[in-house]
Amino acid sequence: MTRIIAAPAITRVLAEYGASVMRVMSNPPPDSTQLHVDLHWGKWTTNLDFRKPEDLEAVKQLILEADVVVIGAGGAGLAAAITAEQNGAKVIVVEKMPKVGGNTILAGGAVNAVEDRSEFAIKQNDSVYWHYTQTLSGGDYQGDPELVMTLVENAYDGIQWTKELGMEWLGEEAVFTVSGGLWPRAWKPAGKASAGFFETYGNYIDNTDKIDLMLNTKAEEILVNEKGEVCGIVCTGETGNTITINAKSVVVATGGFAKNVELRMAYDAIWGILDEKVLSTNHPGATGDGVKMLQKLNADFIQMGNIQLLPLGDPVTGSLSGNIEHGVDSRIFVNKSGLRYGDEGGRRDDMTRDLFAQEDNLMWIVMDSDTYPTGDEMNNFGETANQLVEAGRAVKADTLDELAVLMNVDAANLKATIAEYNEYCIGGAKEGQADQFGRTLFGAPIDNGPFYAGARVPTVHHTMGGVRIDTLCRVYNENGEIIENLYAAGEVTGGIHGANRLGGNALADTIVFGRIAGESAALQK
Repeated sequence: MTRIIAAPAITRVLAEYGASVMRVMSNPPPDSTQLHVDLHWGKWTTNLDFRKPEDLEAVKQLILEADVVVIGAGGAGLAAAITAEQNGAKVIVVEKMPKVGGNTILAGGAVNAVEDRSEFAIKQNDSVYWHYTQTLSGGDYQGDPELVMTLVENAYDGIQWTKELGMEWLGEEAVFTVSGGLWPRAWKPAGKASAGFFETYGNYIDNTDKIDLMLNTKAEEILVNEKGEVCGIVCTGETGNTITINAKSVVVATGGFAKNVELRMAYDAIWGILDEKVLSTNHPGATGDGVKMLQKLNADFIQMGNIQLLPLGDPVTGSLSGNIEHGVDSRIFVNKSGLRYGDEGGRRDDMTRDLFAQEDNLMWIVMDSDTYPTGDEMNNFGETANQLVEAGRAVKADTLDELAVLMNVDAANLKATIAEYNEYCIGGAKEGQADQFGRTLFGAPIDNGPFYAGARVPTVHHTMGGVRIDTLCRVYNENGEIIENLYAAGEVTGGIHGANRLGGNALADTIVFGRIAGESAALQK
């Protein structure tokens, strides 16, 4: 905060050694920066008038202090912040978007979790080990076994933790098989999709003075001291001001990069077609900021080419909203010819590949009124079938012939397809058998009008690769060493889901590893 030569010279040396240096000018005379270009190399600059109260306050805000700073206010970030606070830490959360939520708030709300050896789990023929086995095999055994076991062993406790915070969940009777989840172990929040998480987390944050939430604040750099230990971050504030936050530990929970077409095309090792024409379910902020910051620290990244697509995107927006289905058991997918083409209860990557093979990459989900008894039952996004029909996002008809006209598909094909499918359903002639596509999950037949149909397309959903972590959420560098005081959780991490993420495991991931990251980071205070 001086123009005298000594200070610029000393801070130039600090900048050369990697320090983040800000030059603060107080109502200066004509700037002489250009006369001393060499001395001002590598520094931030801001001009503040110390005679103004608002500028004095801004000076105080240039450098903040916290035990733990969390980058990102999505599901993993807020779970980390609250858990850190519960372990005695003073926490600052920075979020570049104007509101909290990230991708989590756009999710359907399903959380895979098993209370091992409970009466309900036994009834469902489920167990923690079965969840572990399906997660590993569903990801082609590319997931780290220790991380996968950490996920499945702690998922149910994570749900109980949210209950302790005040979140409400539907009971065991509402547990279902979410699309691509492979088994009925997905728990549903009592409220609208994932909004309940943020109502719960927000209420907690509002009632503590140990968590500060800074919206419209973009993390630019993770700071490292002379020992190579992380010691804080540098951010850009709402007005373009630069803010330094000194912290004993940093948690990166910035999400993935599904909205960054350049990154997903650069890393994609599966699809080869992820240009701007392929829509995404993700929010606008999912641009890989955490990846870029961690790369500067030489963090180790794994499985970055594992990018998950979901065959359930809105044809116009890519969003998961507008989906008429509630679960796997009682729906079918038909193409533009009115024919089924694959297993609707299979892996997400397999379902997406099947859809890419269809005309215009488009299919219809078809269901009957046994799933929507009145048309007023809400989906996971708080939308009723009748509302979707009124908005032109779904169609409804009393007969299959009428439905086929609205779908613009061959009526004979549609009726024959449904008749064949019904043979495998409860009460059908082939009940208990697998069909020609290998499907084994069947509920009630589709035979009770009115009937509903909604169009869907493939959409980029989850980037499963990311920074390598251990079971304490500590981040590794490229040499296989722990970067001290640095933690990561959520979609910015890799090694959990492998080549294909099971539906319902992402939200479990945010809760489980968000909590672990928060607790681990708090131990550094």
